[in-house]
Amino acid sequence: MSTVRPGPSHLINLSTALGTFEHARYATPREEHGYCVDDVARVAVFIAREPESEPLWELARRSLRFLARSLNEGGWCRNRCSAQGVWHGPFTNDDCWGRLLWAAGTTVARSSDDESVALARDIFATAVGVRSPWPRAMAFGALGATDVLAIDPKNAGARAFVTAAGECLDRPVQSVEWFWPESRLTYANAVLPEALLAVGEALGNGARSERALAQLRWLLSHEMIDGIVVPTPVGGLGPDDHHPRFDQQPIEVAALADACARAYEVTRDDVFADGLTAAIAWFHGANSLSVPMFDAVTGGGYDGLTVSGPNQNQGAESTLAMLMTMQYASVVVGVSR
Repeated sequence: MSTVRPGPSHLINLSTALGTFEHARYATPREEHGYCVDDVARVAVFIAREPESEPLWELARRSLRFLARSLNEGGWCRNRCSAQGVWHGPFTNDDCWGRLLWAAGTTVARSSDDESVALARDIFATAVGVRSPWPRAMAFGALGATDVLAIDPKNAGARAFVTAAGECLDRPVQSVEWFWPESRLTYANAVLPEALLAVGEALGNGARSERALAQLRWLLSHEMIDGIVVPTPVGGLGPDDHHPRFDQQPIEVAALADACARAYEVTRDDVFADGLTAAIAWFHGANSLSVPMFDAVTGGGYDGLTVSGPNQNQGAESTLAMLMTMQYASVVVGVSR
């Protein structure tokens, strides 16, 4: 099984002076589908987290300018933009807004590029006053706000947002058997305990952190089978659902990797190191069909694992899911067992 870490060549191929195209037909960008904030925000997060990121700084700056243009004065954002730069659709405070806040906060806290940080500060200041009724939107936003709070503990906007996110995310589980705050697993599941853990740690609330870790352990018990990651499929997963699970989405694996990496950093518990290792291995072929989930030639991530094999299209979401998960390869190597 290959352990080569793909570079950002396909991400660059999907990107223009305006943004990063959402979809691809195989490796060819589908310009007619335009750009979306969800993916461009992920680009900014990926670059901010990349240790040797200077060659990607211009892409980060373009991505942040795109995010800034999506906002209105109230801090809500539009998600979609045409290839010609025409924005469309309503202003919203759903997941795209949460990911925008994640991108801004992570860039402020982790980027080495002063221009990117300045752009991100403005975006964060505009969007951080918004609240959403949607737990995942608040969870994504909390990842950015806790990053800001870590380097700027007196940032009132970040602290208020983190406090509100904790109240939104700290929900009772359904039962001892279904130890989850929702009746079904749906999408980006691992971001819920990850964000709750980030909030608990930021505010010094140990009980909240423990509840987050318990939920993540339970999720791992449902999304790992015989040592490999078998993520929640597109249709979701409830207590009465059984295997097989297809279509599997790379973004679910990436969310699990992010959550396990944070949990391992807090606890040094091997169960989270194993989860992170398994998430990376899923892309290299340790999955339900034993097939790699990226194109070694283009560097693009495949759009999903179907019952008949990988979806050969290489869109931005899946490519970024793969690239962001691979960023943890050095963490796995450094784990002493």
